[in-house]
Amino acid sequence: MTNGNSQGFDLFKTALAGALAMAAAMGFGRFSFTPILPGMVTDLGLSSGDAGLIAAANFTGYLVGAILAAYGWVSGRERSAGLAALAVSTLLLAAMAGVETVWAFCVLRFLAGLASAFALIFITTVVLGHAALAGSEAVQSAHFGGVGFGIAISSLMVAIVAYSGPFGIASWQVDWLAGAAISLIALLVVIALLPSAPRFEAKPSPEPPLVWKLPLVLLTISYALFGFGYVVTATFVVAMARMSDAGPMVEFLTWFLAGCTAAVSLFVWRPIMIRIGLRGAYVASLLIEAAGVLGSVLLPSPYAPIVGGLMLGATFMIITAYALRIGRQLAPESQRRALAFLTAAFGVGQIIGPLVAGSLAEWTGSYDAGTIAAAFALVVAALLVMPVYRRLA
Repeated sequence: MTNGNSQGFDLFKTALAGALAMAAAMGFGRFSFTPILPGMVTDLGLSSGDAGLIAAANFTGYLVGAILAAYGWVSGRERSAGLAALAVSTLLLAAMAGVETVWAFCVLRFLAGLASAFALIFITTVVLGHAALAGSEAVQSAHFGGVGFGIAISSLMVAIVAYSGPFGIASWQVDWLAGAAISLIALLVVIALLPSAPRFEAKPSPEPPLVWKLPLVLLTISYALFGFGYVVTATFVVAMARMSDAGPMVEFLTWFLAGCTAAVSLFVWRPIMIRIGLRGAYVASLLIEAAGVLGSVLLPSPYAPIVGGLMLGATFMIITAYALRIGRQLAPESQRRALAFLTAAFGVGQIIGPLVAGSLAEWTGSYDAGTIAAAFALVVAALLVMPVYRRLA
């Protein structure tokens, strides 16, 4: 009984460390740009195109980091590499408060994307390694739920800063510094709780070349379209609330509720997935997200951004998790290669998304056109996998 209790407590510490690491690396390091962006636009006079360029730089860094991390150069040192990446991410959050030019922001956000990818991949390797040994899916869900927790806290942080009055520097600068402080606290806790990666006897064997059969091709295109479709709302939904004069409370709730729903989505969707199947859950979540994205421009204010944020949070992590699981099913002989190609396709989609939406917003004066294009992409992403319904079940 004592050993069981001890193992349970160790798993709890591992899950907590993973959740805090994801909150810092992703919720703050990657996604806090969304609630901070409106203040930067107001104080610095950034255009929609500038905002899209800065966001795309971050996603480009993330894609490069994901590709570099796949080469196994930190094998056996995942814990230290993940913690180092998390420390760099924290420093880059603070550095954002010290620059004011678009190109400086782009450089810092590119590096932040690189750091967040390294932190995500290396720390996830540690946490999921222990979860697999214990056969615990709850650890995995809690770990990835940290992303949503970080999103919610970043929104709360921006709201508190806005209501706290002058600090001697612009509120968006305080936002970045406060985010760095929270990330530092999370880093210190993760250092104390995160165990080393478990050692496995078997070494990964070389995989055969990937066979591009129709189901995998369609899934890859679908996942790339998802990258494009989700990221427009994930980047600009708070800015959209600001442009509609919805008020500070709506701006706060939009991203806060997105984070809250993302934090619990893996737990909530699991019984649904068991009932309708992996493929059914993937298609359903794409269509739900498409409805939310479309609602963020078609519904009246103040409901539009809140509904968009809620439905985004409820689905974007589910789509990611289930698409990768389907990819592994479709390429059982070359699972790592399939995941790498899917991740790359997704990365390209989310780089293009903010560039297109930002440019359209600069041209038309609103994010409506880019958001409608994103919703259309999500619908097409769902329809693409329908011809191979049975193969993806």
